[in-house]
This record gives sequence, structure tokens and C-alpha cells, in this order.
Amino acid sequence: MINRLHLEMIRLYAGDPKRIQHFCKVHSYSKLIAAMENVDEKTSFILEAASLTHDIGIHFCEEKYGNCNGKLQEKEGPDIAGEMQERLGFDTDVSARVQYLIAHHHTYTNIDGMDYQILVEADFLVNMYEDQLPEESILSAYHKICRTNSGRRICRDMFHLKG
Repeated sequence: MINRLHLEMIRLYAGDPKRIQHFCKVHSYSKLIAAMENVDEKTSFILEAASLTHDIGIHFCEEKYGNCNGKLQEKEGPDIAGEMQERLGFDTDVSARVQYLIAHHHTYTNIDGMDYQILVEADFLVNMYEDQLPEESILSAYHKICRTNSGRRICRDMFHLKG
């Protein structure tokens, strides 16, 4: 089912390789961190689905608002993902959690669950590189965002952090 969702997302983003690459990388880091943190199977499945669809509202927001900032993505993305997941046969409880994660993936307070924490970390890992953040910003995110041992390790190694 994850592979079908992955292909649907690639189809949805046809012609936008930058964004396809983005969610593929977030998915890869999410899956790695979840495995290293011994996350249970259902939570891992939810996390994989959320990591593939976390930015699903971008194109819609660009068309509707001329802007795709994080808050607009959180507002518009869940319904789009819910429709796709229903079409693919996702269980309603899984879809509800994925939609919740999409609705909060740019909200860094009150993180309630390992799936949410890992999604935020994986998205930050990819965004820090893609946005070419300066080292001080990366260090700040490392200290404020990364909470899992695996996410912290990947961040330290990727950016050769000392702190």
C-alpha cells in the first residue's frame, strides 16, 4: 500500500521533480529513523504515509493562494491526502492520523507521538540541506527539534556538527 501511495504522489507531482525528490528524501529519513528507534509496525506505516504526503497541499495552495507557506499546507493538505488515502483503501484510523500529522507538520510545539517527532526531524534534515541553511541555524534546529537519538546522530554526521 505504501508503494501505491508513493506512486500516486509521484503522479500527483508530475513535472515537479524538486518536490518529488523532497518527499522521497523525507520518506527515506523517516523510515530509517523509525527503524533505528524500534518504532512499532503500525506507527511506522502511519509515518511512512505521512512522510510521503506531508506536503501534498503545495500545488493546491499555489493555485488557490499564490503561496504555499507551511500554515496553508497544514490547512489544505489533510483533505487532499484523505481523499487519496480513501481511494487507495487506507483504514480510517490510519488516514485520520496521517491527516493530523499533515495538519501539524510545520507546528513544532506539543509534538504528540513518535510518528510526529520523526516526521518533523526528517523534514528538517531535508530542508536544512535543500535550503542551504547556515551552520548556526542547523545547530539551533539540532538543539530545538531533534529529539530522537537517531535523528540527532544523522544530523550531526550529515552536517559534521560538533555540538
